[in-house]
Amino acid sequence: MTAARQDAAETAAQPAGGVAVTCHRLIHIYPTATGDVVALSGVDLNIAAGEMLALVGPSGSGKSTLVAILGGLMRPSAGRVYVGDDELSRLSAKGLAALRGATVGTVLQGAERNLLPYLSLSRNIWLAQRPAARLAGRRLDPPEAILDLVGLGGAGARRVSDLTPGQRQRAALAQGLAAGPGLLLVDEPTSQLDVAGRDEVLAALDTVNARRGTTVVVVTHDGEVGARLGRAVTIRDGRVGAEGRDGRDFAVVAGDGTIQLPPETSAAFPAGTLFEVDQDDQSITLRAVATPSSLDGDDGVASASGEPGHAR
Repeated sequence: MTAARQDAAETAAQPAGGVAVTCHRLIHIYPTATGDVVALSGVDLNIAAGEMLALVGPSGSGKSTLVAILGGLMRPSAGRVYVGDDELSRLSAKGLAALRGATVGTVLQGAERNLLPYLSLSRNIWLAQRPAARLAGRRLDPPEAILDLVGLGGAGARRVSDLTPGQRQRAALAQGLAAGPGLLLVDEPTSQLDVAGRDEVLAALDTVNARRGTTVVVVTHDGEVGARLGRAVTIRDGRVGAEGRDGRDFAVVAGDGTIQLPPETSAAFPAGTLFEVDQDDQSITLRAVATPSSLDGDDGVASASGEPGHAR
């Protein structure tokens, strides 16, 4: 969380309400007629309660699959995932439905997929609140308060078709926030917006996080959006490939001890390249000593280092 975001959170009227997320060796395989497709191949990821995080990567990298699992929309093939105190693989279908109705809010890619265009914004939010409203002791904000949170105060009577693209996307965020979830999952919220619309959506997410403490996970292919959220995790080939924090990039050691090299580095060394590894307290040095086509000679040096506490 940035300093400005922290200051806003400390002056918020409502206490933090985010939930933590933990993924351990998460695997998901899609069976197809031509063979199995591995969408996730051992994802290890920890997200603190109240954190804002971007999942960055190209299409087909596994981002949307990971978010669907976090939202209880599908079960992983293997591994464990916790949302708050709930291990999702242990929940029944009814338990997952309750999770989706109250604890996790999901905003699908494309604002229109989240909203009924023939209803007012207030009515859209009211309908999204109905599952959570049935829970004993659950206190829900009125639709106008939720719309105000995303910068659409006073627009409750308007229909979706009357809004600009940026307003529609913020209305979709309001729908995802209807039940007061501790975790908000947002898939590509800025992909179809101009710069002004993008900034409005990111400002709305900042406000939600600061005032409510909601844990926010945004799927995006836009590295700039990832940088704006403070922490960006790159998903590549179904695994966590790298992580960016406050403008610095880090490689990440997975739970099985493996580490993905940046694409520009791995492209320089063919699969099967042998490396010597030198290690001290704060860094490692990888020295390529043999390629598949040559069993001797020094083919080059790749070095990775970091400060204590970072993957190295």
